Amino acid sequence: MPDNHALSELLAAINAPDRTPEDIAALPVPESFRAVTVHKSDTEMFRGMPSADKDPRKSLRVDEVPVPELGPGEALIAVMASSVNYNTVWSSLFEPLPTFGFLERYGRTSPLAARHDLPYHILGSDLAGVVLRTGPGVNVWKPGDEVVAHCLSVELESPDGHDDTMLDPAQRIWGFETNFGGLAEIALVKANQLMPKADHLTWEEAAAPGLVHSTAYRQLVSRNGAGMKQGDNVLIWGASGGLGSYATQLALAGGANPVCVVSNERKAEVCRAMGAEAVIDRSAEGYRFWSDDDTQNPREWKRFGARIRELTGGEDVDIVFEHPGRETFGASVYVARRGGTIVTCASTSGYRHEFDNRYLWMHLKRIVGTHFANYREAWEANRLVAKGKIHPTLSCTYPLADTALAVHDVHSNAHQGKVGVLCLAPTEGLGVRDEELRARHIDAINRFR
Repeated sequence: MPDNHALSELLAAINAPDRTPEDIAALPVPESFRAVTVHKSDTEMFRGMPSADKDPRKSLRVDEVPVPELGPGEALIAVMASSVNYNTVWSSLFEPLPTFGFLERYGRTSPLAARHDLPYHILGSDLAGVVLRTGPGVNVWKPGDEVVAHCLSVELESPDGHDDTMLDPAQRIWGFETNFGGLAEIALVKANQLMPKADHLTWEEAAAPGLVHSTAYRQLVSRNGAGMKQGDNVLIWGASGGLGSYATQLALAGGANPVCVVSNERKAEVCRAMGAEAVIDRSAEGYRFWSDDDTQNPREWKRFGARIRELTGGEDVDIVFEHPGRETFGASVYVARRGGTIVTCASTSGYRHEFDNRYLWMHLKRIVGTHFANYREAWEANRLVAKGKIHPTLSCTYPLADTALAVHDVHSNAHQGKVGVLCLAPTEGLGVRDEELRARHIDAINRFR
């Protein structure tokens, strides 16, 4: 059974208003904890099934697992809350490949990395919690620090990563390409994944932005992505979703003009509540970019482009914020202005993109690939949250035991914004340290509820 006594002591100490770092450091580390896992023995369970028919509720488990050994440069975190990302959906469906191949390859790189190669994979690439222990060589963070974690795990033994850590050939996404992720009561991270938790947010709110906000920041704002500037028209697919909701906020905060594409009126209203004026309900307007599975429909691209120009005063978009992939990519390349940028970070509707290259090369457009964010970009994104410039887009939370249902909701697109998971936190609403800042932004914080 999980080490309930040690976990209870830990939770009581975290919630104590006058706790000190010494109080946390003096607590025994639990021997085991609950975690959301997939098992290597289950990787064939969905073979031959369409993605839409695969059910994460059949593959995800909540197991009792031992606490991993703490290595140099690492930290054990008592996880108060986490959230669901699409990489957890992919992991639960074992597609495009089971994640155990990632763990096996990582495990072969060093004796310490071998800890990750297990017959179970603890998932999750977000967390908000408290530092429990730090390994040798960690000096900035100490037990008791309230933190969030970004999900880039890097080794930095190659020179390639020292200009941009996302170019490190050994970079991995924690909780997806490594083990011991955030959908658990305790997580193992590298210390250079840690950032300060925003004082005005609850645990579950603070856990929500991490992966998607940092991804959107690099993709849209950073010089490694689209380099958005004031006045840019930005087409944002899925603008009320986990990723698009942060892109919409970043565009508005940066003086750009988001053109928000959503799938129903309820999501359109959320975009308007964030401050967006140009919103396209693609379902209501009936766009069909593919005539059949093999043939795209350029007439629909043109109709879509004309609708965008109606909303922008006759201008094409400077930037297309792409992540659906196959279903939308041909339209995205078409509607970008001459010299514009299509920046992509995912392919949730399919990885094989097709587009008419004449509209790319003859109109001098660029396709830029981005993937998550480096530590600097994640830190800057987190700083905007801490200052109340960007707000979490949390719509609901589930207890750890019901994580499979939360992942099922995301897989079925039955959600908006982010879906949170309570790990050690017994209820929502805990962890706020700055009530004054929270009161100033409470409507924005609750916008997706």
